[in-house]
Amino acid sequence: MKNIFISVFCLFLMAQTFVSCNNSFLNEKNFSSYAPSTLTDSLGFQASLVGLYTQLSYWYTWTNHQGWVSVWQVGTDIAYSTPNQEGIEIPYYNYSLLISTDAAASEAWSLQYQMINNANNIITSIESPNVTGLSQTGKNKIDAEARFFRAYAYNKLATLFGGVPLVTKPVTGPQTNFVRAPLDSVNALIVKDLVYASTYLPDVNHVANQERVNQAAAQQLLATAYLRMGKYSDAETQCKNIINSGLFSLVTNRYGIKATQPGDAFHDMFIYGNERRSQGNTEAIWVLQQENPSTVVGGSTGYPQQRRVWGAAYYNIKGLAICDSLGGRSLARLRLNNWVLYGLYPQGDMRNSKYNIHRRYWYNDPAYPATYGQPVPYAGADTVYKICPQTMKWGQFDPNDVFGYGMWKDFILMRLGETYLLLAEAQCQEGHYADAAASINVLRTRANAPLVSASQININFILDERARELLAEENRRMTLMRVGEEMGVNILAKRALRLNQDANCPHPIVGLDSTSMNKMLLPIPQSEIDLNKDATLQQNPGY
Repeated sequence: MKNIFISVFCLFLMAQTFVSCNNSFLNEKNFSSYAPSTLTDSLGFQASLVGLYTQLSYWYTWTNHQGWVSVWQVGTDIAYSTPNQEGIEIPYYNYSLLISTDAAASEAWSLQYQMINNANNIITSIESPNVTGLSQTGKNKIDAEARFFRAYAYNKLATLFGGVPLVTKPVTGPQTNFVRAPLDSVNALIVKDLVYASTYLPDVNHVANQERVNQAAAQQLLATAYLRMGKYSDAETQCKNIINSGLFSLVTNRYGIKATQPGDAFHDMFIYGNERRSQGNTEAIWVLQQENPSTVVGGSTGYPQQRRVWGAAYYNIKGLAICDSLGGRSLARLRLNNWVLYGLYPQGDMRNSKYNIHRRYWYNDPAYPATYGQPVPYAGADTVYKICPQTMKWGQFDPNDVFGYGMWKDFILMRLGETYLLLAEAQCQEGHYADAAASINVLRTRANAPLVSASQININFILDERARELLAEENRRMTLMRVGEEMGVNILAKRALRLNQDANCPHPIVGLDSTSMNKMLLPIPQSEIDLNKDATLQQNPGY
C-alpha cells in the first residue's frame, strides 16, 4: 500500500508541474441546477405549472410518516392521538418534545420552499422580454397561476413560522446567507401575488381543466390571508366577491352516484365520484384530483393516509368485516374527542348525522353467526380506537384492494361552505355580530340546525362552527395558529387545554401554556439554521 501511495503522489506532483502555468482545471463546472432552465414556450410553461400541482399533492399524500395527517389535528381542540399512533405526531400533543429538529416542521418548511422555487422559475421566465410566441393575455394567465402558488406557499409559511426568508427569484446554486424578512414584508408579497392572481386567473367555468386554480380560489386564499393579517374589511370583500359571483351554491339536495341510497346532501359531497364540480358538487371552488397510481399512471404522488388516520380500526373486533358502509380499512391513528362527539353539535344537525359521523356498529361478518347482526357493545379500551365514532368524510373502499394502504378519493381544498365561515369571521372581528350570525345561519339552514343570534357570536363560536362544518377537512392546527391570540392568550393552547383533556385520552396534552406566546409558531428547522453559515436565521420563541 505504501508503494501505491508514493506512486499516486508522484503522479500528482508531475501533473502539477505540467499544469502549473494553467490552473483552469480548478474552475468549477456546474452540471446540475437547483432550478430548471429558463422556460421559453407554451408547452414548457404548462408542464411547469402542472408540476406545481404535483408539488401541492405531496403535502396531502406524503407517506414516509403515516402520522403526518395527525400532526395537524392532534393536540388541538378536536382530536387526540391513540395507542395506534405512528410517531411523528408525538411532539404535537407532548409539546415539551417539540424542538428545533422536529421532522414535521422540517418537512412543512421544505415543501413550501420547493414550491416557491418552482413558482419563481415560472414567474421569472414568463416576465422575461425574451419570451415570444405567447399573447400578453396568455402570459398573464401563466403568471397569475404561478403567483397563486407562490402566495399559497408563503401564506402557509407565514402561518406556521411567522416572518421567513423572502425568495422571489429562482435559487440556482447553494446560498448560505438567508435572513428572515419581517412578517409585514411577507404579507405584502402574498397580497400582491393574490391580487394579481384574482385579476388574471379565469373564473371557475373557464379554466383549462377543472383541477386548475381559478379566480375564486385566489379570492378565498386572499380572504384567509387578510384574516390572519387583521384586515377584516378586505377579507369580507373577497368573500362577498365569491358569494355574489353566482358561480357557486351550497349543496342542499341529494345528488350523485348514491343519491337513491340512504344518506343526506352533506354526506353526498364527500363520496368519491361526487366531489368534483363536473360531478355535481356546486359548492366546490378548488378540488385536487387523486387516482390510484396502480391503475392511473401519475394519479398520485404518494399513498394518502387520511382514511387510515381518521377511521376506526373496527376490523380488529371479531365479527366485524371491512366494508364500504364502514368506510373501508382504517387504523384510527387519532380519535375525535368527547367535546366533538358529545358537546359540539346541536340536536338535529345534519353534519352530525349517522352518515357523516358513524357511531354505532353491528357485527357484519357471517363467519361469526353467533353475533352476526347484533350491535357491538362499547366496552373499555376498544372504544378509544377500535370502535370509536368516526367521521365518514374520508371513507373509501375498493373491493379489489381491501387492505387499502392508500386512500383514493379527491381532496376538496376549498368550498363555498368555508367562504361563509370566513365571511362570518371577518364580520365578527369587525363587531358586526348580526351580519356574522346571518352568514352562519346560511350554513345552519342547510344543516337543519337551530339558527343563532347576534348575541351568541364571538371568535370562539366561529371556531366552534368551523369544527362543525369543516371537521376532518380543514387543517385545524393551522386555523387556530392563523387566529393566533385573543387579548394576549394563545387561542390554540387555550382551546386545546379547555376542550381536549378527556379522561380516557391515552396521550393527554402536556407542555402547553395558554398564557405564554412560546411555541405559538413552529420551530425554524435546525438544519436550515446550521447550513445558513453566512447569516443568522433567527429561531422562534420557545425553541
